[in-house]
Amino acid sequence: MQVGDPFAEKLLLEACLELMASGAVIAIQDMGAAGLTCSAVEMGAKGNLGVELDLDRVPCRESGMNAYEIMLSESQERMLMVLHPEKEPEAEAIFRKWGLDFAVVGRTTPDRRFLVKHAGEIKADLPIKELGDEAPIYDRPWSAPPKRPLVAPDSVEAPMSNNAALLKLIGSPDLCSKRWVWEQYDHLILGNTIQPPGGDAAVVRIGDGPKGLALGIDVTPRYCEADPVEGGRQAVAEAWRNLTAVGATPLALTDNLNFGNPERPDGMGQLVGCIRGIGEAAGALEFPIVSGNVSLYNETQGTGILPTPSIGGVGLVEDVGRTATLAFKAAGEVILVIGGTRGWLGQSAYLAEICGREDGAPPPVDLDAERRNGDFVRRLIAEGRVTAVHDASDGGLAVAIAEMAMAGGIGAELTPAETGLPWHAFLFGEDQGRYVVTVPDSPGAGADVIEEARQAGVACAFLGWTRSGGALILPGEAAILVRALKTAHESWLPAFMAAPGK
Repeated sequence: MQVGDPFAEKLLLEACLELMASGAVIAIQDMGAAGLTCSAVEMGAKGNLGVELDLDRVPCRESGMNAYEIMLSESQERMLMVLHPEKEPEAEAIFRKWGLDFAVVGRTTPDRRFLVKHAGEIKADLPIKELGDEAPIYDRPWSAPPKRPLVAPDSVEAPMSNNAALLKLIGSPDLCSKRWVWEQYDHLILGNTIQPPGGDAAVVRIGDGPKGLALGIDVTPRYCEADPVEGGRQAVAEAWRNLTAVGATPLALTDNLNFGNPERPDGMGQLVGCIRGIGEAAGALEFPIVSGNVSLYNETQGTGILPTPSIGGVGLVEDVGRTATLAFKAAGEVILVIGGTRGWLGQSAYLAEICGREDGAPPPVDLDAERRNGDFVRRLIAEGRVTAVHDASDGGLAVAIAEMAMAGGIGAELTPAETGLPWHAFLFGEDQGRYVVTVPDSPGAGADVIEEARQAGVACAFLGWTRSGGALILPGEAAILVRALKTAHESWLPAFMAAPGK
């Protein structure tokens, strides 16, 4: 696997920006999957031109590479450009200034052929349009997985107290803190990081501000395995929701499709279903897919990985000084949930970690409700009417509120109205399209938000209050100290990585 070099990448970006500002660049594309082959073919095909490459001129890290290896190498930090010929010396000077390789490796031709030369021989001479944007669609046999039955909330018995379940969930591999990982890297470089990792989305200032970018990555593989279409929709919706939770307007996404063997009909069915779900959600949320990559045949001894179509989202923050964070800010504030709660336990973290079950259908994604709810939350953030925002996803409301309490070091007491659901389903169900928000303790503030939500067609309900004392109180349970929650949350990954053999 190629290992990226962030510093070299930064030099390359700066050189490219300077070169583009000079007017030398006609076309440019990064080299990703399939390296020089893919970049050259795509650029030529899109421009209705041929491309002639001389591989003897390509800078190589190893000596003795053959044409096949040079054409398919996926070495990182490379760009392929088409330049105005008279600007070639200026372009080379810019790249040399930044300490980078520069080489003229070919030219465009009018014949729409892809011609590859190496060591005095022609290694390939192919029609470029057929290789590029007129390639045949590869449609393998596939089968959709059978639909999973719904899991009724009252059919799942709680095997332990809700306090014990919460402590176990936030210390589980899926939901524990990933601080051990992200602290290995410099995430504060150049001092433009406004919100670091650990929240719903990172926020980075653009230049001197006030605008910024919000970035996040999401996917729930167990949903994708149970129902690839619904899992694909959920991955996009959660990325959209996490950007919204910091106050960003979602702009675009990239997909990273990681799957097992597509030569098996069930494996190909997972890929087909997830792509369909991703497309539906991207269209409904006006969240366009602008890039992506695919990794197939991820198997160990014939067993494929769970389908993992990771979705990376980027959003625009108009003013980085007015973003929302998940941390509780003060005691005595009203806690509300925006979005409906049905106590969906199928494929939930609670069902897997607490009950030892991996059955049922995943929660459905109502894309119309996602959009209404998200637009409403962004308006509240822009108007400065909420003090904390967090999307409710894995682990449901209880885990979301515990994370908000841990981030702020402030407790909470949940006193929601009776819903007819078992408390464990209400607290740990993973219904989609939900946000937990806090509203300042001013007369009628919470009621005003609930009424405005009703008028906007958005479900909104009272959950409780933030409280001093550093404890979280779930309905019918004793208090849990926030520091105990934090210990459970922060301990699992460092202990796992420190274990012998790791």
